[in-house]
Amino acid sequence: MSTPAGIDPRGPRFAATITSVLLLAATFLALTGMSTATSYGWFSPGSGFVVGEGSAVAAASPLQRAQDPGFLLTTLIALLFLWSVVSPRTAPWGVLFRRVVRPRLAPPTELEDPRPPRFAQGVGLVVVGAGLVLHLLGVPWALPIATAAAFIAAFLNAAFSFCLGCQIYLLLQRTGLFGRRASAA
Repeated sequence: MSTPAGIDPRGPRFAATITSVLLLAATFLALTGMSTATSYGWFSPGSGFVVGEGSAVAAASPLQRAQDPGFLLTTLIALLFLWSVVSPRTAPWGVLFRRVVRPRLAPPTELEDPRPPRFAQGVGLVVVGAGLVLHLLGVPWALPIATAAAFIAAFLNAAFSFCLGCQIYLLLQRTGLFGRRASAA
């Protein structure tokens, strides 16, 4: 299998910068929303006022959980991750980089394999997707933990050009789980 054409390594870093900002906002919203709130008593339409301490997210209906601002922003982020995995050429941050940012920069000194950054987008999708599903199931703290974990990975890429998902891809490639087989050396 031949290696796909290379991409400008500044593109994924640009996307990681925007994604970091979105994930930071999603983490804030998740921390201040129902995911971490404690409910000391709530009104249940079917059974009246229920007294007791519990998690607000566990007490909420799935529809109420889906309307939480942190959930809504994280859903948007998950859709952006999905878009980047399914069609990286048309993903918004890549298009913005290629049309607006890259023409203003010097040509890249080297190109990189697009497979590791694409895999990293898939890892981000899995992490925030797990947080979304667990939030819908009423698991407290699932959403802010997932968005914070994804934020850390995106921030490492944006600030230090260290792509955690790319490193996982390369590790899996070296072990021969996918991609080119590990060399016999």
